[in-house]
Amino acid sequence: MRLGATEIILIIILALVLFGGGKLAGIGKALGRSIKDFKNEVRETKEDKEEINS
Repeated sequence: MRLGATEIILIIILALVLFGGGKLAGIGKALGRSIKDFKNEVRETKEDKEEINS
């Protein structure tokens, strides 16, 4: 199942109507921070495993 441009635009408009612009900005910021933290934890875990195996 692939989403086309029309479907994506419709989803964005619906999200804006439901949550408003301010809340969406906050949600996006929180999501970005969560992804960044997850990547850092994965990297640290890999480094820890490499130190143990060395």
